[in-house]
Amino acid sequence: MQVFENPEALPPPFRGGVVAVGNFDGVHPGHAQLIRTAIDRARAEGRPVGVLTFEPHPKAVFRPDAPPFRLTPWPVKRRLLAELGLDIAVVLTFDRDFASRTAETFIDRTLVDALGVGHVVVGYDFCFGRGRAGTGETLIEAGKSKGFGVTRVEKIKGADGEAFSSSRIRHLIAEGDVRSAARLLGRPFEIEAVVERGDRLGRELGFPTANLRLGEALRPAFGIYAAQALIDGRWRDAAVSLGIRPTVADRGVLLEAHVLDYTGDLYGKTLRIRLIDYLRPEAKFPDLDALRRQIAEDCRLARQRLALAAAS
Repeated sequence: MQVFENPEALPPPFRGGVVAVGNFDGVHPGHAQLIRTAIDRARAEGRPVGVLTFEPHPKAVFRPDAPPFRLTPWPVKRRLLAELGLDIAVVLTFDRDFASRTAETFIDRTLVDALGVGHVVVGYDFCFGRGRAGTGETLIEAGKSKGFGVTRVEKIKGADGEAFSSSRIRHLIAEGDVRSAARLLGRPFEIEAVVERGDRLGRELGFPTANLRLGEALRPAFGIYAAQALIDGRWRDAAVSLGIRPTVADRGVLLEAHVLDYTGDLYGKTLRIRLIDYLRPEAKFPDLDALRRQIAEDCRLARQRLALAAAS
């Protein structure tokens, strides 16, 4: 998948394609089905296919002081979109100037002039343009006169009847219910970041950890999780502490992953951590010996939960 940040620089072979438009935070099964609708149409018509998405997320522009909320910061979203088999991703810079443009300007300048779209695919509730005045109906009417088709995908639900929703997934993760979130997300929630050097306290306690900052990613409920870490192409079991480490020192929100039965050096590597199950809330212990005993118990319980998850 080729990525273009300037739609006006789109090479001629990619013009006239089928384009799925949206934020796609999470790239959950609802998003994936919408994008596959675009892929299927493009393949049937012999057209290129891509997504048109926006970075940063509009919420970060209009509510810059809001807590981090992203299910998939751009590096993660890019990887997940590429795995769907798209030809291109056009990433528009979303700022207040862009938000002030009318729906008609977005259609004319971006969809028609820059991309030369042949067909557009959007969700049932897609809105765009100044004041969110543009809707799927706006696109359909514009397409009739400007020569492109529009497919509006209705709300997509899972086998249990619950609609796939990024907002619902965020709520579940923030509550620590990562198992329910995984069912709606279509996979376990992941945090991806570079491993930092810490104070090596975990190593002194006998449980060395890989330390990661969450950046703009959503903060799950603070506490201890059964998790997995992707190392050299293999998912390895881990016990993860996520929070502010009340027993020792507040270094800001930190994810500490103890990879079970692993002794390699991970400093400076980009690590993917997926949260499988919530074990307990974060707690403050009276001394380091009590903390050491609890970490050992956490690792035992993490092994148990991960074995159950693998068997289910």
